[in-house]
Amino acid sequence: MLFPYTYVPHSMEKMQGYIDFIFYQVWCEAAGKDYDIDVLFSDNEELGDIIRELHYSQLKGAEFFLTGLQQVFEDFKTLQAQDVSHLTAWYYANNRVDLLCANDPSTTPATYDDVAKISADLSKHLKGFFKNLYSQSFLSLASISKRIGKIESHYADFMGKNTVGKCPFCGINDVKGIYQSKREAYDHYLPKGIYPFNSINFRNLAPACNECNSSYKLAKNPLLAATGGRRKSFYPYQTNSYQILLEISLTCQDWTQIQPDDIHLSTEPQHLREELDTWLDVYGIEERYKAKCCSESDGKYWIEQVLDECQNDGKTPEQFFSKLTRQAKLKPYAEANFLKNAFLEACHQSGLFEVNGA
Repeated sequence: MLFPYTYVPHSMEKMQGYIDFIFYQVWCEAAGKDYDIDVLFSDNEELGDIIRELHYSQLKGAEFFLTGLQQVFEDFKTLQAQDVSHLTAWYYANNRVDLLCANDPSTTPATYDDVAKISADLSKHLKGFFKNLYSQSFLSLASISKRIGKIESHYADFMGKNTVGKCPFCGINDVKGIYQSKREAYDHYLPKGIYPFNSINFRNLAPACNECNSSYKLAKNPLLAATGGRRKSFYPYQTNSYQILLEISLTCQDWTQIQPDDIHLSTEPQHLREELDTWLDVYGIEERYKAKCCSESDGKYWIEQVLDECQNDGKTPEQFFSKLTRQAKLKPYAEANFLKNAFLEACHQSGLFEVNGA
């Protein structure tokens, strides 16, 4: 991830608060109790009102919620105390996305497969509940939205604070901002189909460009390496600053014939090696950056810009790079300056401009 988002508090976080209450105060305390809404939700009047409204109005989009509440409650009634203890630890862990991304040894994530080892029915019912919890058909119900707000409001507030205008997961594609009526999809950074309990946790939700979200990341797991072991990953909302340095080298002597295999990318700093490798893997960064550098409308056009200014404006490559480096430091993600600068410097170091008479 080239840069982290700034986390923006919003009233929609109340939904996670409701789920916290349901998990800790209702499900985990289910032993020996009957499923009585008035009794179980007496300590959370607002949530109780929501459930009653949904129950009596029978609105489409709420069935999974009402059914899931009771199914999971009944599942919890059959569990041993040690099983509830495991689930409590997993609930906490799966909602500490920051610690999981850092591969903190004190925090171990749990999957639906882990839950199934306790109870296959519980795993199934939890998955049906949490998978649909983030659905637009549910969150837009009047009983819900009048209390927590709407996702469009969250997005407007979010983009009002996060103004770079580029997707932080790739740095090359635009993300829709405050001047547009549409919005980007929120990606579940830890996939909601793998990890229970955090599908409505906004610290696990981050806007991403369509290419990152729907073409490359899909359901890839940032926490799990191909070997099956845990790995570190950039946390979308981490507060400690970092800077990714991109270097490119070329093995091609004719810029008009550059192919992806002619390009070698390396990233720094080394103390973030594991996070960088995860980022490169999950978002297909090498393939995408190489493709952009080989494109007629990007990489090869960038080279033509240098040649044009050298041949027609009397500039040297060094003068061009001095200006570009200054611009890249000022606005690294505007016009993919961070990638453009690294690629053109590689072309210069490979002697491509000298060969072409610049």
